[in-house]
Amino acid sequence: MSNRIASKHKIDRRLGVNLWGRGKSPIIRREYGPGQHGQRRRKPSDFGVQLMAKQKLKGYYGNIGEKQFRKYYREAVRRRGDTGENLVGILECRIDAVIYRMKFVPTVFGARQFVSHGHVTVNGTRVTIPSFLCKEGDVVRVREKSRQIPMVLEAIASPERDIPDYVEVDHDKMQGTFVRQPKLEDVPYPVHMEPNLVVEFYSRT
Repeated sequence: MSNRIASKHKIDRRLGVNLWGRGKSPIIRREYGPGQHGQRRRKPSDFGVQLMAKQKLKGYYGNIGEKQFRKYYREAVRRRGDTGENLVGILECRIDAVIYRMKFVPTVFGARQFVSHGHVTVNGTRVTIPSFLCKEGDVVRVREKSRQIPMVLEAIASPERDIPDYVEVDHDKMQGTFVRQPKLEDVPYPVHMEPNLVVEFYSRT
């Protein structure tokens, strides 16, 4: 789990965006960074813009560690096609991201914890690693004993998010299918993501 979960709202304020589109984000009331120097604004350099794009993408998926994120970038480069699109596709294949998209949990941080605590199976096998990558056609289920957890019921009932078409979900059966790896345009990010800038960042470092 991320060691910065307790400070996740600071990510919103540091980046200056409502990263997950939630109504409780402090950026709605305070549109400046945390700390005594948070209100100072300076025009970022090209490197700063690229770094911010990387931090946004990392932060959105539960503040993934740098070592793992760089690993995803290398895999995206290795695959055919657009590297930025590939990177987003890999991130959306993570089991914690899939659980979040299926609306079994209210937040990406909750998704990581939910998987780590063993509440999820993929094709009948219990999965406890949030970075597990789903493949097309994988069936994801909430375990029987976990189906009445208040967090799960709250997420399912919430009108806050829509379910994208690259996952199919049956909330009555508490299961869903990962239909396909999405393209950037398919992913319902609440804020504008720029994976091309992330690629530029890593290509120069």
